[in-house]
Amino acid sequence: MMGLFKKKSITQSYDRENKIPVIKASICTGEQTAGFKDIHTGKIEEVMLIRDPSDVDCFKTLYGIEGEITKEY
Repeated sequence: MMGLFKKKSITQSYDRENKIPVIKASICTGEQTAGFKDIHTGKIEEVMLIRDPSDVDCFKTLYGIEGEITKEY
């Protein structure tokens, strides 16, 4: 069966002046989450769980991020 509707690719936005994209990784469990770090307070707002490299690509596409994302432990 052919799908009649395409999934819309909506680009989300974030405060590019005050926040930077980061991947927060746990040293103990290896769990990784993608989110945004406030450059003034250092607080990280977690957005999505990263299970494999395709999730990182999805996060980058969703928010229009180019280049590498820094990891924090």
